[in-house]
Amino acid sequence: QVQLVQSGGGVAQPGGSLTLTCSGSGFTFRNYPMRWYRRSPGKDREMVAHISPPGTTTRYADSVKGRFTISRDDAKNMVYLRMNSLKPEDTATYYCNAFLQNYWGQGTQVTVSY
Repeated sequence: QVQLVQSGGGVAQPGGSLTLTCSGSGFTFRNYPMRWYRRSPGKDREMVAHISPPGTTTRYADSVKGRFTISRDDAKNMVYLRMNSLKPEDTATYYCNAFLQNYWGQGTQVTVSY
């Protein structure tokens, strides 16, 4: 069956970095654009980053542009989110998603705090 399994995340101080990974299986990963979303309490779900296959086209939310980088390795069925210069407002649960499909990762908590 289709699975997106996330890893990474955790706690970082403001200004720090974290990397999220998402491994896909059960579908032809290389054919799908992939996205990272996040949700924090009291806020709507936000699209953070988008990458089209084979990885030459990316888009970012204005709130993370210049700090976050999305990438993919289709040989490994993996998508990554490198998060630099983290801010407290980046605190959220992050989800990977196969664009326009109801394929979601299990969610990974990112907390940015002193």
